[in-house]
Amino acid sequence: MLTEQRNDRSAGLDACSTIECLRIINDEDQRIAQAVRDQIEHIAAITDLVITAIQAGGRLIYLGAGTSGRLGVLDASECPPTFQTDPKTIVGIIAGGDRSLRKSSESKEDVPTGAHDELDQLKINKHDVVLGIAAGGTTPYVLGGVEYAKSMGSNTGLLTCTPIDKPSWCDVLIAIETGAEVLTGSTRMKAGTATKMALNMITTSAMVGLGKSYSNMMVDLRATNDKLKDRAARIIMQIADVDRERAFELLKNADHCVKPAIVMHTQGVSYSDACELLAQQNGHLGRIIERAIGERP
Repeated sequence: MLTEQRNDRSAGLDACSTIECLRIINDEDQRIAQAVRDQIEHIAAITDLVITAIQAGGRLIYLGAGTSGRLGVLDASECPPTFQTDPKTIVGIIAGGDRSLRKSSESKEDVPTGAHDELDQLKINKHDVVLGIAAGGTTPYVLGGVEYAKSMGSNTGLLTCTPIDKPSWCDVLIAIETGAEVLTGSTRMKAGTATKMALNMITTSAMVGLGKSYSNMMVDLRATNDKLKDRAARIIMQIADVDRERAFELLKNADHCVKPAIVMHTQGVSYSDACELLAQQNGHLGRIIERAIGERP
């Protein structure tokens, strides 16, 4: 298992100065982006499954233990504030439950059936995608959980940071070869970085495909604090070509939601009509407004 091997480039780490130690870590981190890039076709495959699943009313469910589980929970928790998704649409399950987010529960990862109860509680089905995350590709909790999800009809994926053969119950294997860690076996380092990058790519690209952005702007946003209100106003100003005062007025009249605010202005309609237009276009703002404002900003 590559993630458990010693790294010759970090031999003698204990004798390094602080700056030398940091440079070794940083040098190793430079390798991660290319390793992730090498798996883009597989990352795209799972992303397309996620888009199809959510369009059909299904979910993306992450399954992991330790660092891998925490990263899944983190990515899932970021989607509602970023993309206005229902918290039940993207879910992170970690071995040992939420307690394991703060305190390690390593023994929980050794139970192949450990995730079955939580998956049953979620009533997983054919519309869902269950993506297991296991840096070394061997975690029983993860492998057993994903295999169980497949038996229940779900689409399945497995994200690892070491090359393995694709299991028969896995629809998509993402095997990012991060190599040996600077600190032997510490997969919170390079493997964790690679995992976070891949999860960012999956959910961001899926949300773009679901109409959650306009150009590269975060338009499926509900402004619930001052920072978000300012961001929302700037987005409205850029897309609708209005001044700041008008942007805040539109935002207020649209229940602090960016997309209907823009549609209200560009189409000259009420908030309820703007919401209806968006629903007709499955939330894709560009399909509604480009004929009204011409070229994209």
